[in-house]
Amino acid sequence: MKHNRRKNIAMVAGRNLATVILLGVAWQTRAQDAKASYARMAPVEQYLMEDRAAEIALARSAAPPSIAQDADVMVLEQHGYETAVKGKNGFVCMVERGWTAGFDFPEFWNPKVRGPICFNPAAARTYLPLTIKKTEWALAGQSKAQIANNLKVAFDKKELPSQEPGAMCYMLSKQGNLNDKAGHWHPHLMFFVSHVGAETWGANRADSPIMADEVGTDRLTIFMVPVSKWSDGTDDSPHDH
Repeated sequence: MKHNRRKNIAMVAGRNLATVILLGVAWQTRAQDAKASYARMAPVEQYLMEDRAAEIALARSAAPPSIAQDADVMVLEQHGYETAVKGKNGFVCMVERGWTAGFDFPEFWNPKVRGPICFNPAAARTYLPLTIKKTEWALAGQSKAQIANNLKVAFDKKELPSQEPGAMCYMLSKQGNLNDKAGHWHPHLMFFVSHVGAETWGANRADSPIMADEVGTDRLTIFMVPVSKWSDGTDDSPHDH
């Protein structure tokens, strides 16, 4: 049961996409094709959105309007993320790409991945730096192995922070594309915790609503909790994917 449930977790983000969703048995059957299709990075231009306003709107769709309207918004440029809108509530919304997922994610280099995500202030201070650095390294043309090694060095030198208590994010957009199979998947919250096991939250257990992934390269555990509504207030539907 635990093995099967772990295929449903978000691989992020930090993985995060901090996190990109892998859905059940379908991941097993598609992994080889995805590996072949996305074996290397595409031209940088394919990861960029031509319409800056559209990327801002997509980023804001990650969280309820009452939060997103006052958040910073970052957009992807040629060499990394830049702040396009300055907010006032400490939240940061952005659209993550596939390289913020785990290194074993078969669509790591998929240029179609768009993961709207909105970090609370604690996550903006301690999880967002992971996304920013991974993105800079990826856009500089580094391989997965090089990015993984850079992460290790940065953590060992304490150039990247441990997760602050209360670090979390919203992923409530039904406009995103988390991978070729999942599409926008389901609305969910993610919580970022340093150096804890999934069992401390009762995650990945039969009938538990909480899923977790212990991400060694990012030195954290991501806890994910699906919720019932999208950021626009509409109900999630199991058939709407």
